[in-house]
Amino acid sequence: MVELNFDDFLKVDIRVGTVTKAEPFPEARKPAIKLWVDFGAPLGVRKTSAQITAHYKPQTLIGRQVMAVVNFPPRQIGPFMSEVLVLGVPDQDGEIVLLAPDQTVPDGGRMH
Repeated sequence: MVELNFDDFLKVDIRVGTVTKAEPFPEARKPAIKLWVDFGAPLGVRKTSAQITAHYKPQTLIGRQVMAVVNFPPRQIGPFMSEVLVLGVPDQDGEIVLLAPDQTVPDGGRMH
């Protein structure tokens, strides 16, 4: 593990957003779901893909709040451009469980 100073931590912009659209991503090398997440003004809706098919179906993700890093550069994932990194942690089997606030909060709120 590499230690960071507080200024390094402040460079990572982690915000909450609400999933507005989700669809299967069959072109991905590993099973994944495409997500459109609304972070409110001024960020708006950003796209991403996530390998979360073990615990989630696209239709169950609509309206769900998630946490994401919003200041990484876009990354091409097959035919899809990912604009944010949705955050999760592995369960006991290594399958990803999404991170989210335990209460509804305004979209775009920055983690601190």
